[in-house]
Amino acid sequence: MSLGSALATAMSGLRANQTALSIVSSNVANSQTPGYVTRRVNQVQTLTGDVSAGVIVTGVNRELNQFVQTQLRSEMSGGAYAYQTADILNQLQSVYGTPGGAGSLEAAYSNFTTALQALSTTSGSSAARMSAVTAAQSLAQQLNATTRGIQALRSNVEQDIGISVNQANAAMTQIAHINARLQGMSATDPAAPTLMDQRDQAIDLLSQLMDIRVSTDNTNQTTVYTTNGVELVGAQASTLNFNSRGTLGANSQWNADPAKSSTGTITITLANGAVIDMIGTNSISSGQIAANVALRDKTLVQAQAQIDQLAASMASALSDKTTAGTVAPVAAPQAGFDLDLSNLSPGNTINLTYTDATNTRRQVTIVRVDDPAALPLPNGGADPNNRVIGVDFSGGMASVVAQLNAALGPTNLQFSNPAGSTLRAIDNGTNTAKLNAASVTTTVSALASGDVQLPLFTDGNSLYTGSITRDGTQQTGLAGRITVNAALLADPSKMTVYNTSPPTNAGDTKRSDFLYSQLTTGTFTYSPQTGLGTAATPLKATLSSFMQQFLSQQSNAATSASQLQQGQDVVVNALQEKLKCGSGVNIDAEMASLISLQNNYAANAHVMSVVQAMMASLMQIQQ
Repeated sequence: MSLGSALATAMSGLRANQTALSIVSSNVANSQTPGYVTRRVNQVQTLTGDVSAGVIVTGVNRELNQFVQTQLRSEMSGGAYAYQTADILNQLQSVYGTPGGAGSLEAAYSNFTTALQALSTTSGSSAARMSAVTAAQSLAQQLNATTRGIQALRSNVEQDIGISVNQANAAMTQIAHINARLQGMSATDPAAPTLMDQRDQAIDLLSQLMDIRVSTDNTNQTTVYTTNGVELVGAQASTLNFNSRGTLGANSQWNADPAKSSTGTITITLANGAVIDMIGTNSISSGQIAANVALRDKTLVQAQAQIDQLAASMASALSDKTTAGTVAPVAAPQAGFDLDLSNLSPGNTINLTYTDATNTRRQVTIVRVDDPAALPLPNGGADPNNRVIGVDFSGGMASVVAQLNAALGPTNLQFSNPAGSTLRAIDNGTNTAKLNAASVTTTVSALASGDVQLPLFTDGNSLYTGSITRDGTQQTGLAGRITVNAALLADPSKMTVYNTSPPTNAGDTKRSDFLYSQLTTGTFTYSPQTGLGTAATPLKATLSSFMQQFLSQQSNAATSASQLQQGQDVVVNALQEKLKCGSGVNIDAEMASLISLQNNYAANAHVMSVVQAMMASLMQIQQ
């Protein structure tokens, strides 16, 4: 090797060592910087023919375990979902109040039933009447407060979705911007690893907001997708949009049809201009955004449905009266019943029981509907043994009869209108159908009609009948509107007085006994929308049992969510530690590398010194 070659080799070694020393220095200085990944220089030997001509630095590598990083991002998404769910469900427990504690829904219900029991045992004293009305009012107010609490949580979640969407857009824009800068950057540029660290941090933030998958090509360009393939960042960043509706109410529901939706939806505008509904296509399945959508549209909606069902069942239990039909005057072998529909209000029902040709006993519930746009009812065929159908009463009795014959004619039941508001239901007199029973369930509207039933609870200033319109059911949001009948507040004596002509006897406890019995031992059927029971086998239980079941369900859900969050925290922390061990700065390793580089530097410097001395000697010889 010539002296010139030796000098060039030593010089290249010094330059490479100088670059390596600056990288070690950067590693040590950033040992506590979040997201910083350890750097190492990438050196390649140069040759002149078959002879080594030194070393050059071709780039700076980041010591990153991409497999662990991918795992971590997936778990961070799940962890964010679990954290948000646990946080909101724990807040929901505060809305219900401490089980059995003062100010809780359970306590308010218990106080009301206790007051009704006292009303019977004191023969309806004026003080006991007032106490019962006051307890009823407190229960209604507790239901109102519970609704406000649930809807406040939904409104907060709606707001948080908007904030998260803005954060996601900022992260996607940053990723695309860094992609553009890296595309025109030399592989040896020391700024490249710093930009990649920043890009990784933006991707990490995005992974907490939604579930993503990441792909990086050989030009160091990163593309980000949702797990079902919607491109978030490519050559350009897509844009998420959220049309927040602000404060939500019980009737605020998401719908795939924007014209029918009363909550915000998330859409994405792709780089090519295409627009995708991210909620309608289920394109976000994890992360904070997905948790908020599920809480807003499912979890908290179900919680509202539960207390609405409690309010509706309680109101109906005290005000609804079922009257059996009278035997219809038809010739044998036909049999049937005449039903008086004069007091049937929208939402009230006609109830039929018949035996079909297979000797199977079946039930039919016919619901009065005055808005034809609400038909057919969505639960019309859920259970073939307990069929629910809606009939439009807005066209009069002739129309009602025609609709019933069209709907139930195939079951071999026949309907007619012999006079006025009377509906006649009969079988066909053969073994193909036998009508066993028929009744009408109506809502008592007066406080002293001679019936023990009374409209103790009302929907604001209106009677609660369970009516159904194109906008939904009267039950939706009832817990937020329920109140004690204003006429009863003005005259608490009607808690025991159910007839004025002749007047109810002093000490008569029939009404208070009825009210107490309905609220403590009466059994009712509850909608599967409450999350208890199914369409085919709906839950049948007392009001107190139903309340305890849904409160227990919510408590268990909150506990499970907290446990899941804790489990996710353990997994995320473990993966973060694993990634840090493989990619973070190890001071001991850096010190060892520093010593090695110093020795290399000294060796190269010594070579240069020797070459310089030899060249000086040669120059002296030539002189």
